[in-house]
Amino acid sequence: MSLTLSGRPLSSAPPPTVNYRLDAPKHRLLFDPFPRRVRAMFAGQTVLDTTRGMLLHESNLLPQLYVPREDVNTNLLRATDHTTHCPFKGDAAYWSLVAEQRTADNAVWAYPEPTDAAAWLRGYLAPYWAPMDAWFDEDEEVQGHLRDPYHRVDARPTSRRVEVLAGDEVIAATRRAVVLSETGLPNRFYVPWDSVRAEMLELSATHTVCPYKGTASYRGLHTQRGFVPDAAFFYPEPNDGVRPIGGLLCFLADGIETRVDGEAVPR
Repeated sequence: MSLTLSGRPLSSAPPPTVNYRLDAPKHRLLFDPFPRRVRAMFAGQTVLDTTRGMLLHESNLLPQLYVPREDVNTNLLRATDHTTHCPFKGDAAYWSLVAEQRTADNAVWAYPEPTDAAAWLRGYLAPYWAPMDAWFDEDEEVQGHLRDPYHRVDARPTSRRVEVLAGDEVIAATRRAVVLSETGLPNRFYVPWDSVRAEMLELSATHTVCPYKGTASYRGLHTQRGFVPDAAFFYPEPNDGVRPIGGLLCFLADGIETRVDGEAVPR
């Protein structure tokens, strides 16, 4: 993500603030080793177990894991007639996963004859994330996708004045916020619950998963203008690297603005 999106070096529109020029096509590929052991499970079977995984960093896309064919349990694969074409990589062939009376259609693909510009893809298989029952980075189970080695997340306490507003209505005001800086994204400011009136918040059933931060829960917000669903989110048990945001609220929704020392924070 940190190399391929939002004006990064491998995106289609790299940043102008450089003293070099990339002699490269607008759509860029980088095949780079993933530094740790990766495993994926399906129906109680190990689909892949590798210390030789590679991440394909591709312009405007999240990195994709590719695994040497030798590190995949091909006994679980059944070839299908499905094919797709990528102008940058070639024609892809697909396999379904079949195990314990379960089938995941077209769950794995490969480029048997990749383009010359991506010849290094030959001999690798690429799995979709969602069909698997579990993924492991070393012995830690991970959700969402593998963590990009080039992606960084930092959480720091700040005494700057942070305000959250819905129009002219002040939703929260504090000097005890935590600022979270994440590669490729604007800063997000997390505020204490006691800076928001409890009656303004409403329980939500929504949950999302971030591989860098953890599983987020949501709250709706009652404002003078009306109800805003899923206006705020928080991480009850954040991942180790971002413990300071634990239990704090971050507001991010249409009609909601965060200001720091009077300046609006980009969304």
